[in-house]
Amino acid sequence: MSLQPYLRVLRLPGVPASMVLMFFARLPMTAMGITLTLHVVSELGRGYGAAGLVGTATTLGSAAGAPLIGRIIDRHGLRPAVAACGLASATYWLSTPHLPYEVLVLVALPAGMLAVPAGSIARQVLTALVPPPQRRTAYSMDIISLETSFMIGPAVGILVSTQLSSTVALTGIGIAFGGLATALYLVNPPVRTTAEASTPRGMRPPIRAWLTAPLAATLLVATGALFVLMGTEIAVLAALRDAGQVEWTGAVVAAMCVASLAGGLVHGAVRRSLSQLTLMVLLAALVVPVGLLDRPWWLLALALVPMNLACAPTLAATTESVSRLAPPGVRGEAMGLQDSATRVGLALGGPVVGFVMDHSAPGWGFAAAGLGGLVFAGAALLLRRKPASPAATPEGVVSAHTS
Repeated sequence: MSLQPYLRVLRLPGVPASMVLMFFARLPMTAMGITLTLHVVSELGRGYGAAGLVGTATTLGSAAGAPLIGRIIDRHGLRPAVAACGLASATYWLSTPHLPYEVLVLVALPAGMLAVPAGSIARQVLTALVPPPQRRTAYSMDIISLETSFMIGPAVGILVSTQLSSTVALTGIGIAFGGLATALYLVNPPVRTTAEASTPRGMRPPIRAWLTAPLAATLLVATGALFVLMGTEIAVLAALRDAGQVEWTGAVVAAMCVASLAGGLVHGAVRRSLSQLTLMVLLAALVVPVGLLDRPWWLLALALVPMNLACAPTLAATTESVSRLAPPGVRGEAMGLQDSATRVGLALGGPVVGFVMDHSAPGWGFAAAGLGGLVFAGAALLLRRKPASPAATPEGVVSAHTS
């Protein structure tokens, strides 16, 4: 496998600096979930269910807010959105250690709505800086960067919370959000290509003119992919706990991340890759039989490698599809909808797979995660075969602009 495609992308002006900035912008986001859980359980003396309620409220808030923040970026540019979200995020996380649980639950939803959408901003910046033929490589690099941040952020959050206190960890997250939002504001990376930036902003087309069946199917696949990933993580924890090997959870998760990174590297380097839907089917289908090989821990880790090889490619292909299908004038909102779709998948995967395992055995959790993903893939396939409405055709988009 040649790394030349990656080197060519990294030689493009602005790409290396933007990727470094967006990597650090994501770190506090990856650490906040586990850190908040530890704070609610250890400092506030509540149970894991109570901690999960705060996390769910934050997730639902970010799912609702991501498209709205994206629309602000489309209309007013990056700086106003980053300034508002950065101030709100820093204020929330700096005050979190000092709030009683009841207040924390109430403010979690609006705080989630105003979270800095680092993921969608990163994808918009890469779309603006990288020509279309090289975007698959760029999006693969972005997913690899995301996987790396998820390997670092939660570990740092746990380390600071356990060695110092969750108050210090949460305060650090607030400072990080404020500082990184300030850096984003000052650097102000482009979210439109040079050609798009030189074109006057026209009237925003109605959502029915650009949220076509193929784009909706793409978002449905994104939901299904995160359903599979979240369900698989829950099943891994349950299987290891049932086998009395929960201390090996970190090793199994690390093996999953390494396999995903390897798949992402290959996806971004080859001349032609599999389609988003095909990758999604592989991701879901390969996890179904894992429950037959769920012990000992090293065998479970090996059994999870094939499905994780399709993980990063599926997510990268989703971004590539959204960037291709969404018009430039609504790209921020479309990327926000992609974030919303992934968060819905996260919110559904845990409870559904958990319910299955509560009424059967941990091994069935893998089957539930995979079969659920295949249901999403089947629905996306049916949606793609749906005939396009007049508003979804190029003529319909033109008429929407001129009417």
